[in-house]
Amino acid sequence: MLSELGSKLTMVESLIFLFTRTLLTPFSPSLALSYDRAKQRYARNREEKLSPGLHLASAAEAGALVSFFTNPVWLVKTRLQLQTPLHQTRPYSGVYDAFRTIMREEGFSALYKGIVPGLFLVSHGAIQFTAYEELRKVIVDFKSKGSTVHNQNPDKLLNSVDYAVLGATSKLAAVLLTYPFQVIRARLQQRPSGDGVPRYMDTLHVVKETARFEGIRGFYKGITANLLKNAPASSITFIVYENVLKLLKPARRND
Repeated sequence: MLSELGSKLTMVESLIFLFTRTLLTPFSPSLALSYDRAKQRYARNREEKLSPGLHLASAAEAGALVSFFTNPVWLVKTRLQLQTPLHQTRPYSGVYDAFRTIMREEGFSALYKGIVPGLFLVSHGAIQFTAYEELRKVIVDFKSKGSTVHNQNPDKLLNSVDYAVLGATSKLAAVLLTYPFQVIRARLQQRPSGDGVPRYMDTLHVVKETARFEGIRGFYKGITANLLKNAPASSITFIVYENVLKLLKPARRND
């Protein structure tokens, strides 16, 4: 009975998280599902809760899988965003034309430009999930000490403001630590010039040129816009996710 209830809980949590993240971020359903599957695998034959290291490993495994399958999409997205009428080469007319032109002019391997920094970006999801879990424990412990009720359910200690802060701060930590990899990936994915020679040859070349001509600030270009987009989205995601779980838990207990 307990194992059946546990499986129901995991399935419902996954569906809620998938739904809320789908509304806000592309590819998050794949990431959340992969993360949940990895956690289930690591949790087998374990009575205690997963450690921070296993949360990190679960998120990293999920992120690597999603990064491999979505890199071609990110490459096309980056090129479509960067192209202007001033380009010497013929602009892509759309997504299909971009894929077709890249395959014809640069080959299949070009679709995986930026995959190395993309794999390092796996740590973004790992850092955010781990930061959220650990910060949540800190807030619960802090509120438990100030509560007159002993062994109170953590769900009753936290409110929507807490979830918003947890979502935003965990996202902030992840962005600050991983944003340079986004810049490196975007620069590697730029379209070659008219003569077919790319501006940057590889990841190391991007790092050297950026550090030489722009300094450390060059690795954080665009971070303000990134935070303005992702921090509120992360807050909303976890507010909805945690509150919907609260509503469903009494119904599951009655079942």
